[in-house]
This record gives sequence, structure tokens and C-alpha cells, in this order.
Amino acid sequence: MVDYIVVGLGLAGVAFCETLERHGRSFKVFDDRSQKSSRIAAGMYNPVVLKRFTLAWNAKEQLEEALPFYAALEKKLGVSLNHRLPVFRRFASVEEQNGWFEASDKPGLRDFLSPEIHPNKNPSIDAPYGYGEVLGTGRLDTQQLIPAYQEYLEKIDCLYVETFDFDKLQLGEGMVSYQSIKAKQVIFAEGFGIKRNPFFSYLPLNGTKGEYLVIKATKLQLDRAIKAGIFVIPIGENLYLVGATYKWKDKTNEPTPEARAELLQKLEAFIQCGYEVIDQTAGIRPTVVDRRPLVGRHPQHPNLYVLNGFGSRGVMIAPMAARRLYGLVENQEPLPPEMDIRRFMRKYFQEGS
Repeated sequence: MVDYIVVGLGLAGVAFCETLERHGRSFKVFDDRSQKSSRIAAGMYNPVVLKRFTLAWNAKEQLEEALPFYAALEKKLGVSLNHRLPVFRRFASVEEQNGWFEASDKPGLRDFLSPEIHPNKNPSIDAPYGYGEVLGTGRLDTQQLIPAYQEYLEKIDCLYVETFDFDKLQLGEGMVSYQSIKAKQVIFAEGFGIKRNPFFSYLPLNGTKGEYLVIKATKLQLDRAIKAGIFVIPIGENLYLVGATYKWKDKTNEPTPEARAELLQKLEAFIQCGYEVIDQTAGIRPTVVDRRPLVGRHPQHPNLYVLNGFGSRGVMIAPMAARRLYGLVENQEPLPPEMDIRRFMRKYFQEGS
């Protein structure tokens, strides 16, 4: 018997598996690689909502936990994951500059918004009103992290690359069995795949499709991420991530010409150099109606848990949410109400779900 079965190996699954490892718990992981959100994500961690100049939910606490967590993972896996990267918010008007000054003077934001206006010195960018700098930002290379963690789990014989078959899951008293595996608990960390989960599909996870372009622009010469309606993020060798889109109706992982056109239109509004589109990727972010994570125990099946709903801030949220869920399972420590799935029980849960 193992302590846990974990279903899903995006950022949520990796964070929970690593939390289990650090506490000496045994586990097996099932992942069919169908959910692409973590794999294609830009991986930016940024404590500020740049559209409104407000602090993201629990941003300070999340960063304080996430950065040491990923530093330890880098050491363990022998890969470089965390790239400190300044984020510069391009201003479109004097009014936006004034809004920035006002926000940077607020107590919660002083640590993260520089009060200085940076003039534009890059001839390849149109930014006559300059930039505001967000502090404490960076990029986690999720495209390296997830394959490296998969390889690690394969080496210790913990990973099954296959689709989890819910019909084969048998629930018992104080344990579950799946195929030949017996476990004490199951953690579902499936991202948008939760929609196919008969135990947790009642939760209001809507999913938002996001698409990115990868461009090559030799004259752009950026050493920072620029936010100007969309992000332009340097990833090395004159390559840049450009994105992302937010679409609520399309739930496919396929890139679309409409998203490409939208991103290029926004890019060309402020970029003044040539570029070449190298790639286009798409995935479904696991977004929730109240923009908070989905963490907790099933109302009727005490061996089943969910870890999901990180939206576009999975890099920051995952380590904290994994620790909180572990504390609930192992020590009966209550979850913060804003992330506990019990907040949705009255409205969405039906007996027998």
C-alpha cells in the first residue's frame, strides 16, 4: 500500500508530489499529458495585477514560499528553472503614469511597485510615456520543470503515463484501490481535466483558453518582460513569448488563426522592428468563478481530495496550496475559507455526486 495516488502532473501535481517527498510519504502518479496549461505557460510570477495596479491575492505570502520551494527543486533536479526577470509596465498615457504613482504609494504595493518612471531607451519599442517597474518578478521555466520531474518520477518508479480510469477506482473504508494499487488517499490535480472527473466535476471551474506566440526578433534586444496589453517575454536566443489571449468559449487545445491575428495586432501597436513567428501554442487555464483555488476534501468520500483552480498564477500558488492540502489530509488543519471547496457546496453540490 502507498500513502497517496496523485492524478495529474502539471504545476499542482508537481507541487503536491514534492511536498509528499519532503515528508517521506509514498505515492504513485497517473498522468496522460492531456492537460497542456502548465506545459505551455509563460511561467511568469508577478505579484501585481497590472491591468488595475492592485496586489494579487496573497501575493507576498505566496512568493515567500514559492521561491525557496523552486530553488530546492532546481538543486534536486539539476536544472535551471527560476530566471529573475524584471517586468516593465508600458504606460499609454499620463493618466496611467499618475495611476501608477498613486498605487505605488499604497502600503500593500510599496514593496512591489517602483515609484520611478523609466524612460524608454529601446528604439524598437514605441513607449513615449515610459514604464513602471514591478519588483520581485521572474519566470519559472515550466517547460523544463515538468519533463524533468517526470523523468525523476520514472527513475523512482512512481509514474504511470496513462489516462486514469474512474470506473476502476474502488472506494473502501480508510483506503482506495486502483488496478493493483492500494492507497490511503487520492489527490486529483487534473487542471481542466476535472470536467471529466465524476467526483469533482460539480465544482465551478470554467477554464479559459490561452494562446501564446513565439517570435524571433533580433533587433528587439529585451532583457526584461514588457506588459503592454500583452506580455512580451524574452526566453533567450532572440526568442520571445508573446501573449496571452483569454477566451472563455473555446475549450480545445488547438491554436487558432484568430488568436494569432489578435496577438500580432497588439504586438505591432508598440513594437517597431521586424520579427518572425516561430511557434504558436494553446492550453486551457483552470480558472474558477471567484478566481481562487479549489482545494479540499470531497463532501461524501473522505479519501478523495482536489488541488486545482490556480488560473494564470499557478507558479505562485502551487507550493502554498500543496502545503495547505497536505496539512488538511495529514493533520486535519483547516484550509483558509477562500480556497476551501466547501465554499461551493451549498450552491453546486448535489447528493450522490
